[in-house]
Amino acid sequence: MRAARVASIVLLGLGLAGYSAWLLEFFMQTGVSPTEQPVWDLFYAQPVFQVSTALGGLAFFLTGPTLMRLAPVHWTGRLTSVSVSAFGIVLMVYAGVPETVVTPHLLNAAFALGALSLVLWWPAGWRTWAVGGLAIVLVAWALMVVSMLAGHLEGVFTRVQLAVHAVELVIGGAYVVQTPVPVSGRKLSVADAMLRSNRHRK
Repeated sequence: MRAARVASIVLLGLGLAGYSAWLLEFFMQTGVSPTEQPVWDLFYAQPVFQVSTALGGLAFFLTGPTLMRLAPVHWTGRLTSVSVSAFGIVLMVYAGVPETVVTPHLLNAAFALGALSLVLWWPAGWRTWAVGGLAIVLVAWALMVVSMLAGHLEGVFTRVQLAVHAVELVIGGAYVVQTPVPVSGRKLSVADAMLRSNRHRK
């Protein structure tokens, strides 16, 4: 269990780093407009963006099985793990074939499904974060679609969306970090984990 948690944290961190590589555009010449051109146009500007995104996708794909050992043993917890791996797979495809129009929407669907799954099983205190995160994820997705249809500020809203996703991933990573792991190796339920966490705070 401890090994699974460490692996999850490390892989989530690597995935987040690769997924956030677009920020490098502010430190290098790309010729891509951050206001009018979608973020995936960076793939054509410099190979570092494509490679880092693919590696981030691989890390997310590998995160799924490790989260499977930490999430509750019911379908909502499993859905979170599967969603993270699915997001990783689509992200790798996205990096390899960026011209595919449907891929960004599949990415958004997988991410939104994962965010929704957290609402279904996170305990009360964390569920507030999950609900807020899901709402912001959906709003960012809607704004991206509107900007694409309007043909204006697409660069801004695709980057805003990636930033929102990154924040959601950080919140998910924080939950993994703070959830107690049983010394005996027996898996805790979410309720037991939160109860033990509260006792530690006292």
